[in-house]
Amino acid sequence: MATETTARKFFTSPFFAVVGASSNPAKFVHAWYLDHGLNVTPVNPGSSSVSVGGQDYATVPNLSGLPNPKQTSVSIITAPPVTVKVLEEAKKIGIPGVWLQPGTFDDAVLKLALEKGAFESVVYGDGGRGHDGWCVLVDGERAMKDAGSLVPVR
Repeated sequence: MATETTARKFFTSPFFAVVGASSNPAKFVHAWYLDHGLNVTPVNPGSSSVSVGGQDYATVPNLSGLPNPKQTSVSIITAPPVTVKVLEEAKKIGIPGVWLQPGTFDDAVLKLALEKGAFESVVYGDGGRGHDGWCVLVDGERAMKDAGSLVPVR
């Protein structure tokens, strides 16, 4: 089960990525990272860019397209069948931490994510401050503060 320590460890990476980022204003995980001044790359195989607040951000089609995968923690906002594929790639290229947003995981996802040695930190499931479990939108700021990486929100 995820803990404050796990969430804090996630935010020790210098780079971040959001798998499932889109221009849909109802999906604001990517915007949250931008609002907190974090170096974040949107991952979307179906679009070369996503728009947040009227500004376009270039995407990469998959985690292998990240410039520094071994130094990048990844938030995932995809359905469980897609999440399994994302985790397989993440493990293969050495992603250190993953944050599985509510709704992104099932038993198969958790089996893969929690496999010994797969990732340094996996944030998921019950807990956190929100009613749906660990969510970067609800729990991220405190975890960032605890990790010493909180910058003033712009």
